[in-house]
Amino acid sequence: MRPPARRRKPFPVASLLMLLGVLACPAAGAANLVIRLQAMDGKVVPGAVITARPIDATARKAAAVHAVMDQVDRAFVPDVLVVPVGSTVTFPNSDSISHQIYSFSSAKRFQLPLYRGTPYPPVLFDQPGVVTLGCNIHDEMLAYLVVTDAPYFGRTDSAGSWSADLGPGRYRISIWHPRLHSDGADLERELTVGSDDRAEITVRLAKPLAPAPVNRPHSWDY
Repeated sequence: MRPPARRRKPFPVASLLMLLGVLACPAAGAANLVIRLQAMDGKVVPGAVITARPIDATARKAAAVHAVMDQVDRAFVPDVLVVPVGSTVTFPNSDSISHQIYSFSSAKRFQLPLYRGTPYPPVLFDQPGVVTLGCNIHDEMLAYLVVTDAPYFGRTDSAGSWSADLGPGRYRISIWHPRLHSDGADLERELTVGSDDRAEITVRLAKPLAPAPVNRPHSWDY
């Protein structure tokens, strides 16, 4: 059995972020928050996971969902999946060859022995954290399942942007990407939202991302 990537280690946020914009916050009301993520060289960074948590108020938790992560052409589809705590995920194998899925991540340890089709019931993810997924048969297969307890979450699009409608207040914004150094540690920043208009910030990484795997493209490449 092959071990997955090493456990993530925390590292200083101050050395990683530069805010290139500010949030407008003149009045009460919902704001459409837009976050744009850039690499150190200014290129946009797609596929990053962004979460937003209220600091001063108890937010309603996102409802659990049932999601699917398939296996097609010796790859996980999607290769990054973000779900709320308490969600279940089914791992069908649509390939004509067998796969054996596993995770040694502390957020969820499990294994689905060699199979094709959909012989196993959905897997419950009841703890927040990043779950690294691999296949015991095919080393090139790699995926991440991000389980979050934040009420607002999503991934940056092909333009490196993510947006959400937030109520007024202070929020802790976390950014995670598979190619961040120190095994993908989160970036965190506190922001104040108080505008009923559009609020935009640009976040530029102060260190380069780790090199992309050469075996196959992923949704987090740029």
